[in-house]
Amino acid sequence: MTSRYRATEGANSPFPRRRTVVKAAAATAVLAGPLVAALPAGAATEAPAFLHGVASGDPLPDGVLLWTRVTPTSEAVPGSGLGPDTEVSWTVATDKAFTNIVSRGSLTATAASDHTVKADIRGLAPATDYFFRFSAGGTDSPAARTRTAPATDANVTGLRFGVVTCANWEAGYFSSYRHLAARNDLDAWLHLGDYIYEYKSGEYAARGTVVRPHAPLNEIITLADYRTRHGRYKTDPDLQALHLKAPVIAIWDDHEFADNAWSGGAVNHTEGAEGTWTARQAAAKQAYFEWMPVRPAIAGTTYRRLRFGKLADLSLLDLRSFRSQQASSGSGAVDDPDRTITGRAQLDWLKAGLKASDTKWRLVGNSVMIAPFVIGSLTADLLKPLAKLLDLPQDGIGVNTDQWDGYTDDRRELLAHLRSNAIGNTVFLTGDIHMSWANDVPVDAGTYPLSASAATEFVITSVTSDNLDDIVKVPEGTVSALAAPLIQLANRHVHWVDTDRHGYGVLDITADRAQMDYYVLSDRTSATATSSWERSYRTRSGTQKVERTYDPV
Repeated sequence: MTSRYRATEGANSPFPRRRTVVKAAAATAVLAGPLVAALPAGAATEAPAFLHGVASGDPLPDGVLLWTRVTPTSEAVPGSGLGPDTEVSWTVATDKAFTNIVSRGSLTATAASDHTVKADIRGLAPATDYFFRFSAGGTDSPAARTRTAPATDANVTGLRFGVVTCANWEAGYFSSYRHLAARNDLDAWLHLGDYIYEYKSGEYAARGTVVRPHAPLNEIITLADYRTRHGRYKTDPDLQALHLKAPVIAIWDDHEFADNAWSGGAVNHTEGAEGTWTARQAAAKQAYFEWMPVRPAIAGTTYRRLRFGKLADLSLLDLRSFRSQQASSGSGAVDDPDRTITGRAQLDWLKAGLKASDTKWRLVGNSVMIAPFVIGSLTADLLKPLAKLLDLPQDGIGVNTDQWDGYTDDRRELLAHLRSNAIGNTVFLTGDIHMSWANDVPVDAGTYPLSASAATEFVITSVTSDNLDDIVKVPEGTVSALAAPLIQLANRHVHWVDTDRHGYGVLDITADRAQMDYYVLSDRTSATATSSWERSYRTRSGTQKVERTYDPV
């Protein structure tokens, strides 16, 4: 496989339908839905099987994290707590035929970890393709490709990442993953949150229609529930295909827990009727770290930093574990300096890392939009669905308090830090909002473009989750044609917004520019959906501004 690093080595929501009325649930309903539903039909077997694929993640110059889940017996479905301890071996080679093996070992998969295993492999060469597989009881997993990061001091000339977010199982098929897997040119892929969704079946689907039912059918609350839902996702063939092709670099957002999660609760959590938030959050985090090839730098969080030679470093944020509760839309509480989206320790870590960075580009994996957004003068027929999507009051007050707009003191401090320390080439990579955006990030949006831009932001639309045209239930592109010009008129730092389509992004980085190519799907409800290039935007080195470019990389 051709190298994509081109390096010379030297001597690492938007928002789904909100709960506006608190829903009580009987404790017994939490356990509804057979756990066996997560197992594909006809897949039951008494021999060990790798039904959930294999994956790699968090590439370093000398290593990578490998993941799989073994099903040792037919009753040992995800979340069941059943099944014997099983030895799982792993092998890493430089070739697909596994004739040149460079690393091997074994681990024990147990019910205590839902029979998932992770091997943190070290001692590998930088900027190198490797192939790996797992084995158990005479059964081999599929072979997968992964890639290490360039050496810390490598003069890297190019990087290319797939970028995805917001994959709702019941709203469609994961064709975005299939199209990214077919590219064969990705160094890694970034998942910016909402890898899974927590809703009960039918509560949040495709324009109200369930394309394919998830498991369990109930809203996920317990550890068994979260494990079962992760297991269902990992049976998707397109998701498995992408995990086979390149390492993932993932962060979580709210739906890995519950809608609009914050440090002490969530909009989609009823304390008492659905247990305690502390227990639910702990269950969600445990299942996430069991089922995802993520190497937490600090236990219980997903904020960490990866480096790709001298070209770029990537600061990955956790904007759910430490944040204050969302303020009421339009209230002055959004400016309260005692409220935070990052937590003090994480904000200090981010600021210090950006200041100390000696790479050409500083990328920030950011789960909710940092650029400010006000609605402006939308007509009533557009205002109502847009307010619903963005969790705004129906009278049109233009602030979405689940995003950085609800925590303006943190944003002001961060942007002032970038400006006062002359930290350029900072690019926020964002998910959550189910729309595509290309934004400057102004220091003062009210006076922009007369005021400075401190950074730029590329926001990726959802893989499947409903966006604006889905809420209105009109043909794709209808609402965007009307709403986008009005959004841009009220937000002069927004260069482009598409409110209606589903798809993915491809981020390509050189010393001169960071470019995002936006791709859209023909039909998220079709398992054979095609994809097509929609638009491209870039930020040139030293400008802190976005501009359109007319060809994908």
